[in-house]
Amino acid sequence: MNKLRLFLVLIATIAASIAHAQVSSVTVSGLVKGKVDKAAMPYVNIVVKNEKDSAFVAGTVTDEEGRFSIAGIKPGNYRLDISFMGFEHREQPLFVGTLSAFLDIPVIELEEAATVLEAVTISANASDVSSKLDKKTYSVADNISQSGGSVLQSMQNLPGVTVQDGKVQLRGNDKVTVLIDGKQTALTGFGSQTGLDNIPSSAIDKIEIINNPSSKYDANGNAGIINIIMKKNKQNGFSGKLGFTYGTGSLWVRKENLPTIRPQYTFTPKINPSVSLNYRKDKINIFLQADNLYTQTLNKNEFVTRNYDDGTVINSQLKRNRNTNFLTTKAGIDWNINAQNTLTVSGMYGSEKIIDRGDQPFFNGDLSQRLRLWQFLEDELKTTAMATAAYQHKFKDAGHLLNIGFNYTFHRENEQYFYDNYLPASTGTDAFKLLSDEQVYDLNIDYIKPLKYGRIETGIKLRNRSIPVNMDFRPGANSVLDMNAGGWANYKELIPALYGNYVFENQKWEAELGVRVEYVNIQYDVNPNHSTYKSDGYNYTQPFPNMRLAYKLNDNNKLSVFYNRRVDRPNEVDIRIFPKYDDAEIIKVGNPALRPQFTNSIELGYKNVWNNGYFYSALYHRFAEGTITRISSTIPGNTLIYAIFQNAGKSYNTGIEAILNQKISNVYSFNLNGNLYRNQINAFTVQNLYPEPNTFSAEQQTAISGNLKLNNIFHFAKGMDAQVTAVYLAPDIIPQGKIMSRFSIDMGLKKSVQKGRGELYVNATDLLNTMVIKRKIVGMGFNYTSNDYYETQVIRLGYSYKF
Repeated sequence: MNKLRLFLVLIATIAASIAHAQVSSVTVSGLVKGKVDKAAMPYVNIVVKNEKDSAFVAGTVTDEEGRFSIAGIKPGNYRLDISFMGFEHREQPLFVGTLSAFLDIPVIELEEAATVLEAVTISANASDVSSKLDKKTYSVADNISQSGGSVLQSMQNLPGVTVQDGKVQLRGNDKVTVLIDGKQTALTGFGSQTGLDNIPSSAIDKIEIINNPSSKYDANGNAGIINIIMKKNKQNGFSGKLGFTYGTGSLWVRKENLPTIRPQYTFTPKINPSVSLNYRKDKINIFLQADNLYTQTLNKNEFVTRNYDDGTVINSQLKRNRNTNFLTTKAGIDWNINAQNTLTVSGMYGSEKIIDRGDQPFFNGDLSQRLRLWQFLEDELKTTAMATAAYQHKFKDAGHLLNIGFNYTFHRENEQYFYDNYLPASTGTDAFKLLSDEQVYDLNIDYIKPLKYGRIETGIKLRNRSIPVNMDFRPGANSVLDMNAGGWANYKELIPALYGNYVFENQKWEAELGVRVEYVNIQYDVNPNHSTYKSDGYNYTQPFPNMRLAYKLNDNNKLSVFYNRRVDRPNEVDIRIFPKYDDAEIIKVGNPALRPQFTNSIELGYKNVWNNGYFYSALYHRFAEGTITRISSTIPGNTLIYAIFQNAGKSYNTGIEAILNQKISNVYSFNLNGNLYRNQINAFTVQNLYPEPNTFSAEQQTAISGNLKLNNIFHFAKGMDAQVTAVYLAPDIIPQGKIMSRFSIDMGLKKSVQKGRGELYVNATDLLNTMVIKRKIVGMGFNYTSNDYYETQVIRLGYSYKF
């Protein structure tokens, strides 16, 4: 009853609040002509006045082509004053909104002794929560308590974001598309998310969270989009930034090993040097960003107790000591060919080297007998190279743009495992090598045309992607590898797409209507000798509409409603046919018969802004068909668990999100974020084919869950800043079970030195060492509980210098 009461109270609160960052400045531009001869009129006086008191705001004169441009106009209501000697003086209302970077009013025509006004265009900048309530933007530099870590660690403290099993979730859902500078790359996954824990946050400028993407974005990612914006200096001349961070984690053993295995990593080092260089002169801007993140990590330390219906009990521990070195570099050149044309050519290179040393002992129920010891060495190298060319043409009326971009990505995954299997009466050895070369070609053409009360956006995209994979199993003595499940597989993807988007805004109403039409053709060719799976694929042509309607109650309050339809296509690793043995008795396998998950979302949002803060809230509901989830099952006479991706049917996610941001004084401000949601997975029955057909059924699962985050920010004298962040994650349902509550506190301190050019910082994550991942899983014929005491507590010290 208390939960229901709380739920109703929060709904009432939501109906009072939904957020978007306001445009802070606008550029007004237009064209003036003579009414009779239609000739351009140079040197015409253009003045923007405040509507209420006719106070002067800004002014300029038209150029030789009759065009004018006035920068720095804040959103609001104005009068546009146009005058020229010998011609009639004119005034016209001018409304400057918060949605479009540019507004285009029809041509202004003046006549002798009389005048008529008509053409204006506008551009602007957005802040924290966008004025459309669809996007939140956060500066990585402001996240003091996570400075010097990875991008994934930086995201843990962001409002609305949770991290679970190395993946980012938005509002309790991990179907999130991650972009870098607005593009999908192999660094973070195409249609999924990968590698976020190995990208240094020192390379990142801002992080955008887009809960309701418009049709100009790819249709995948039903939970939303996270756009990682990398650093790029824009100062004239030569400039740059150098940085170095050192940290250490696993300061003590949180839970002792089961007997007979190698020690856990302790006092693990984290080393992150970084450099950013920029040279800008005349029409050329050259930039370089390079970061290297070396870490030792207790990547996993999971204690599991499995119980079978026949009374069998197995205790195990999976420990991974991981060494990682991730190098990422980005370089390029911007060439401003002339006032209308710009060309940017850039390249990115990433190299991720991973060495895992793993131990997994298995014991009986009272730990009196070791049943098995599984030890492994993983040697993996991931190499990514990306080349991008982007051309922009600016038409003469401001904000009228044509963008053409081409992007090529190559990603190699070179992975080797070496296993030792110690049994009471024998010892086995095994190895395998996996080689995957991913190539992606993307072509984008985007067109933007400002209108008097908004803009139109349209464009096309073409993607061609291929991933040939070869799995070479190398059995040794007493091998446990499934030799018939190896071989090769080839993933091919072709996706042409067309989109259109219309944005309208006047003094009270905003509307955004769009649709994206995608044709998708997926073909997965499988080694014909594979023991279980055969070649498969699918294709579809589907529309993905989006809609937003907003009403401005007044200058400080706005109410919005959203609808969109999105899709989550299985990623290549989700359908990959080769069993993984990084856990000796919970074997993960893909499923080529996996199909896309389609999701419809609706949201009601509200934002109230005042001088020293804002309140944002949203009530949302998602319903998905073909929910993609991993199902764990056993086969008769075998205690091994096989975890295989399946389409589980319908699922629902309904919740409330609220953010309160308040500056209390010049010293202290805070950001409080709460998310309460209900997850439901309907009853379903599926058939797992590997290693032999078996049927799995599950009853309907529901759970009310959520999270609460409090960011405290302190600005002391003499350039000293501090941050204390508390995060609580409530229990939640996961496939076939439940994940228990989690709590952590992070803390950071930074100080400006060397007249603002230098900066020192120190921080500590999971200060109280309380973050433990606890799960309960129920299958047919078995259940298990797990507690993962992986490394969460890290202390870092860093320094950066700008020049």
